[in-house]
Amino acid sequence: MGAGVIKGSGGAQRRGRDRRRRGKYRSMSEINVTPFVDVMLVLLIIFMVAAPLLTVGVPVQLPETAAEALPVEQEEPLTVTLTADGTILLQRTETAASELLPKLRAIAAERTSDKVFLRADGAIPYERVVQVMGALNAGGFRNIGLVTDTGGPTLDGSDG
Repeated sequence: MGAGVIKGSGGAQRRGRDRRRRGKYRSMSEINVTPFVDVMLVLLIIFMVAAPLLTVGVPVQLPETAAEALPVEQEEPLTVTLTADGTILLQRTETAASELLPKLRAIAAERTSDKVFLRADGAIPYERVVQVMGALNAGGFRNIGLVTDTGGPTLDGSDG
């Protein structure tokens, strides 16, 4: 991409300093872009060939099925929370244990989704959590997700 030289016309003779400075050849003032384009095309080809090799993946032959894709949730899932003192909350509303099943049945009749998230404090006895899960099931919610925090200990004793 440097400057080149162009042969002079060889017509009229120049005198004195002009002849010494310019001589037979004069400078070319245009930039030659051809080498730049050549380098860019070579780089483009290299990246086009190398890009598929950079993707990391494990080849897996997935089974084919006639099942449809899971629908996108259109409504907010119901959340039931058990606090450390034994209080039951439907979404953010405190509910007595005796009123839980009728309220769940009324909510299930209005909703299209049977998904519910159960959040229980770690200090709550397992028996109480299972009782609330039974009430959720009896109330018409079959899709129960237990909400936990990440980063707890694993079964091999290390921290996750």
